[in-house]
Amino acid sequence: MLTRRTWLVGASAAPLAGAVEAWSAQHVDRAVVVDAMRRATRFMTDRVATRGGYVWSYLADFSRRWGEMEAWPGMIWTQAPGTPEMGHIFLDAFHATGEALYYDAAERAGDALVAGQHPSGGWNYIIDFDGEASLRRWYETIGRNGWRLEEFQHYYGNATFDDHATVECARFLLRLHLEKGEPRFREAVDRAVGFVLDSQYPVGGWPQRWPKMDEFSHHGRPDYTGYITLNDEVAEENIDFLLLVLQQLQDEQVRAPIERAMACYLALQQPQPSPGFALQYTLDLRPAGARTYEPAALSPHTTAAAVDRLMDFYELTGDRAFLTRVPEAIAWLRDVEAPAAAQRNGLTHFRYVEPGSNRFIAVHRRGSNARNGSYYSDYDMTGQFAEKRIDIARLQQRHDRLAATIPEQAAAASPLFGLGASLMPRYWVTRAVGGSDLNVTAVQARALEVADLVQTLNADGYWPQELRTTSHPYIGPGPAEPPPGFVDRGQVGDDWDTSPFTQPSGPMGISTGTYINNMSRLVGYLRETQGA
Repeated sequence: MLTRRTWLVGASAAPLAGAVEAWSAQHVDRAVVVDAMRRATRFMTDRVATRGGYVWSYLADFSRRWGEMEAWPGMIWTQAPGTPEMGHIFLDAFHATGEALYYDAAERAGDALVAGQHPSGGWNYIIDFDGEASLRRWYETIGRNGWRLEEFQHYYGNATFDDHATVECARFLLRLHLEKGEPRFREAVDRAVGFVLDSQYPVGGWPQRWPKMDEFSHHGRPDYTGYITLNDEVAEENIDFLLLVLQQLQDEQVRAPIERAMACYLALQQPQPSPGFALQYTLDLRPAGARTYEPAALSPHTTAAAVDRLMDFYELTGDRAFLTRVPEAIAWLRDVEAPAAAQRNGLTHFRYVEPGSNRFIAVHRRGSNARNGSYYSDYDMTGQFAEKRIDIARLQQRHDRLAATIPEQAAAASPLFGLGASLMPRYWVTRAVGGSDLNVTAVQARALEVADLVQTLNADGYWPQELRTTSHPYIGPGPAEPPPGFVDRGQVGDDWDTSPFTQPSGPMGISTGTYINNMSRLVGYLRETQGA
């Protein structure tokens, strides 16, 4: 049995197909729970949805709305917790209740994604139903002025693997197709599979965005979106999706690309004295910079993830080559642990390490907005604290266990060999999701009992969520110099910076992440108490 089930079915999916979490010790009448679920869902589908799709959060009067950045009314978002995750929770509710309301909502979410699929077969972060010209205007205004979110400062006109955008859409549409066999969803999945295969480099890695549409100088640097990318789980999510396609559709064309992708990890591990992994690489497999606050460096947290992947690949293939250099990477992670004085809140490692020297790299910024501001890096770690938590002991224990396991036993549940459980769980959302939505992830809310969830659903039919994360409205290009008295707060610059930022408090509004998480608790309660 694979030791890390979630890598097979996605960050928001069930650790084990059919697993049920005990959501509440209280008894609440099933009819009351079902009624609350219906009311909450009708509000989302009738009042919130844009052609069946969703962004992340909305002011209660709908005067403003946000995905990762502020969105326009005709837009929906593909990044979590956006439209694909809403589709998953609708299907979960359909399975728990059998009510057509939920399948219809999932179907509309699927149709919204199909309508926004790029001709290449992938997806961008944003689908704008008001058309291409509207989307370009958004990138030229809100996007261009997001100082911290450089990926939105240029309109590429293509599709992306970043933040799971393409894979989450494709995975949901595959699940939707498998539900009732709708041909239009299978056609969209086939186009998405084509996108993943066509964009793969011969060495086995993938770019962040594809296809390349034009030459773009990124703040005077080369366009990084064509580099081989591990950042934001690009490679591992693509492998997971292709494994799902292999198992669920018996599509043998994906087998060789999976094998190339796994072998690519072996090629990307750097030589001694720095046997780690980077966020992205040039096509000659050298660590590369990307956004201006991402220097050409090795990444401890990416290395830890790659070590887990290499061990996953041993469990998929039984090939001990995937374990050969794991001890080097684990030893390197020990060597580059942040000094004790720089560790806090359980965080153990800095973000960037220089290849070859293993020196820590610090990133700073100056200025106040996307026009006058810039990021730069050096070796001055004064005031720098660790940003990532890496459990080296767990990695070591897993390696030692696998090293003592014979290949046939290690791969006894491998989907590559047609073995093991289904990678497509019947219930997808069985634990809290947040994605990049700071309104959900930044608030450590008390887990409500089911009775409380029923009672806190308001008269309109939604669970009010404090929207502490907001952004400055677009007011034009920023000034060429920082305003007098400007003090950099880190998340956001001056009033012209459209990057999202979190405040101590905010207005109550509507959150798709809150809906998803609360519905998953109610679905779990129905399953626990009724055996759904």
